Amino acid sequence: MAAPSPGPREILAPSPEAGRRAAASSSGHRGLLWRLRDKQCRLGLFEISPGHELHQVMCLMQAGLWAATQVSMDHPPTGLPTEEDFSEVLTQVHEGFELGTLAGPVFARLRRSLGLAEEDYQAALGPSRPYLQFLSTSKSKASFFLSHDQRFFLKTLRSREVQALLAHLPRYVHHLQRHPHSLLARVLGVHSLRVARGKKKYFIVMQSVFYPAGRISERYDIKGCEVSRWVEPAPEGSVLVLVLKDLNFQGKTINLGPQRSWFLRQMELDTAFLRELNVLDYSLLMAFQRLHEDERGSIDWGSSEETVTPLSAPRSIRGAQSAEESGAQNRRLLPDAPNALHIVDGPEHRYFLGLVDLTTVYGLRKRLEQLWKTLRYPGRTFSTVSPACYARRLCQWVEAHTE
Repeated sequence: MAAPSPGPREILAPSPEAGRRAAASSSGHRGLLWRLRDKQCRLGLFEISPGHELHQVMCLMQAGLWAATQVSMDHPPTGLPTEEDFSEVLTQVHEGFELGTLAGPVFARLRRSLGLAEEDYQAALGPSRPYLQFLSTSKSKASFFLSHDQRFFLKTLRSREVQALLAHLPRYVHHLQRHPHSLLARVLGVHSLRVARGKKKYFIVMQSVFYPAGRISERYDIKGCEVSRWVEPAPEGSVLVLVLKDLNFQGKTINLGPQRSWFLRQMELDTAFLRELNVLDYSLLMAFQRLHEDERGSIDWGSSEETVTPLSAPRSIRGAQSAEESGAQNRRLLPDAPNALHIVDGPEHRYFLGLVDLTTVYGLRKRLEQLWKTLRYPGRTFSTVSPACYARRLCQWVEAHTE
């Protein structure tokens, strides 16, 4: 973990009136409506309304994030990030809880580099509208939330995962600067939440890979292996939002057309970076939607990726303008769409692609887990392998399933 800053700051936090009302009206008990909905549908998206078991936590997160973003709006960081920026811990004291912001100036710069206005970020994560809870098929004990517009994804993390993320943060920022069209998920904030005198809990805010989600037809979480990589599909006609896995994708391909070479190269660059960090068990998130007839051909497939200038991207993420530097950065022509960094248009489908879960380090715990799985699953592939093997295998999966 990054070295602690000279004296973490602790301040009284401003709070919007709506946030105070929401927090005051929250309840930790599950209401009848939520119990009925939970019984009816175990997987998918749920609005976190009063009576939901996570409503109180959501209200505290919303009020805390509103105040935390206000700090970066009132005091926007300038210049290049410093060592103090990477190690800064700002604790804002609210009535009944505290919210910590870790490396706040670094993430404020990252949000700005993506062309994300702090006012929009604050409005989406603040108390104006309830979050959505995503009940996933993951074996992780983490809780998952989406902002109401599904633009931002929030996930709880364990302390050691936060330590790994912060330790790698300077190199993560450098990688995104060097490869502005990287497939790595954009982490927009790291926070801690402590209610009364309870245990501190951590969560991160990310840019959702699956945004905008309105027309997405299928979603996948790919690790390039087979053990525990099957999800029972939803019944035909069901409205459940399921993220399927590797074995569900058998017999299918991703048709990227001329964009395939860019995608394969970017996967090599990003997985090589994660291998250097000694990280494994990350996932390639993938979703697709069919393009309408008038949407096809919006990209000039005859253009050379070395000579085009990306469109619909803020100047700060365009990177270098020369053809030579563009090739080194592996830039591409971005589609004219929200969330363009995670969208690749093929001839007939729009694909949403991103690498997520970047905090699992190949330490002693994982080495022992690999040994145990080797004995339990002889001849089968599983996720707990060395970072070099993991990166190589995922790239091989992508090459075999794209055209």
